[in-house]
Amino acid sequence: MSAPCLMVQGTASGVGKSLLTAAFCRLFTRAGYRVRPFKSQNMALNAAVTVDGAEIGRAQAVQAEAAGVEASVDMNPILLKPEGDDCSQVVVRGVAIGTMTFRDYRAQSPRFLRIARESLERLRADADLVVIEGAGSPAEINLVEGEIVNMQIARLADAPVLLVGDIVRGGVFASLVGTLALLEPADRARVRGLIINKFRGDRSLLEPGLDVLTVRTGVPVLGVIPYVADVALAAEDSLDLDVGEAQAKGDALEVAVVRLPHIANFDDLDPLACEPGVRVRFVTSPGALSAADVVVLPGSKATVADLAWLRSRGLDAAIVQTAREGRPVLGLCGGFQMLGTRIDDPEAVESRVPWTEGLGLLPVVTTFAAQKITVRVRARVAARCGLLAMAAGTEVDAYEIHAGRTDIAPGVSHVFEIVRRGGREADGRDGAMTADGAVLGTYLHGLFTSGPVRAALLRFLAHRAGRAVHPRWGRNEGVSAGHDRLADTVGAALDMKAIAALVGLGHPG
Repeated sequence: MSAPCLMVQGTASGVGKSLLTAAFCRLFTRAGYRVRPFKSQNMALNAAVTVDGAEIGRAQAVQAEAAGVEASVDMNPILLKPEGDDCSQVVVRGVAIGTMTFRDYRAQSPRFLRIARESLERLRADADLVVIEGAGSPAEINLVEGEIVNMQIARLADAPVLLVGDIVRGGVFASLVGTLALLEPADRARVRGLIINKFRGDRSLLEPGLDVLTVRTGVPVLGVIPYVADVALAAEDSLDLDVGEAQAKGDALEVAVVRLPHIANFDDLDPLACEPGVRVRFVTSPGALSAADVVVLPGSKATVADLAWLRSRGLDAAIVQTAREGRPVLGLCGGFQMLGTRIDDPEAVESRVPWTEGLGLLPVVTTFAAQKITVRVRARVAARCGLLAMAAGTEVDAYEIHAGRTDIAPGVSHVFEIVRRGGREADGRDGAMTADGAVLGTYLHGLFTSGPVRAALLRFLAHRAGRAVHPRWGRNEGVSAGHDRLADTVGAALDMKAIAALVGLGHPG
């Protein structure tokens, strides 16, 4: 027998669907049910690697973590990674199959729907409940024909739908009513509950509006979720970077992350942001680097284009000047490639530019190749000076997602020794750094989930700045607790008895 499905849809992107789905995964898992998350089609540059080396959306990996299971490609069979205004790299069942325009992709929607249906069926056969996340809004009436992620999937799964609106964005009542009004009658009938997310203040002020909302729509409001600012869980896309808040106040260590137009895997920095006495800021101007204790160049889906963007804003010179002043610079994946002397693209994998001059802060040359590397690794910190020296010898679990290889000049120190790759013993090296270890680049994502690595970086920065810092040491500290805190908050705010009844399960509270 196939498991029932519960679907979370929203009035827009960024209203909290991903985290609400994670919360439901955690709540029902804690109640003893076998839960699996699912999103048929995800458009995001924040990706994760499964244990078998497949690439899926980061949000589904977080949701699987909340459910206490390994992430799989069935949880996100189709991932779209934008490369421009009208084209995306298309990843199907964990493997990139090429770049498509929207029209090309839409023409193949029956094929992709079939793939999504097969994945959903496999998940339902191995679960007591599948929690499905929609994308954007189901009321995007210009995209209804051929969509394979909202009401089409709700029909396929015969799933009741919870519709979420974000009160921080303003107009939450209008967005909920308007979304319902634009749905076809049969789809509107699938919406069995309304949820208002990210509320701050006195809930009694909302009550009159909630009553009117139910009268106008005929759909009950199943809860109002308060704004949750301190949950260490990865955001799905870069929209969330625009509304994030710095948690640290006062004399905090400043981590300035360059907010690239095609920023990818920006959740690498989330564990740092959750540390006491640390402020992580996403910046776009040269002046914003002046007070930084460390400048981070994060991952990018379009390294060459983002490097050109850096130069157009004068950020290239500001980053080089930061290094010349002796202040640390850290490059992650695409950021590592930018720190080198040159990026070659002889096969036009990423652009039509055959080669591009890098920032010249590390003596490395990157050559793009068509085959993407997606693999989990276990690495040992090899750095004996600089940013990560205090973690020397520590082993960390990480993952790689990149195209091409980076060759390092003779005599340059590497940062990590790879001891396992794809579950097998390995003997390799990763990364490069300057002689003093203050400029460092690596392909490894997820490093800062390691308490010792996080502590090494923060203690180096604190010593250099003459400040005190007290980093946490536990690996992934805050992530499991974050799932529980999110679940506790959501569970207390919503009518979970009514929600469980929608799928024929007992109260998960």
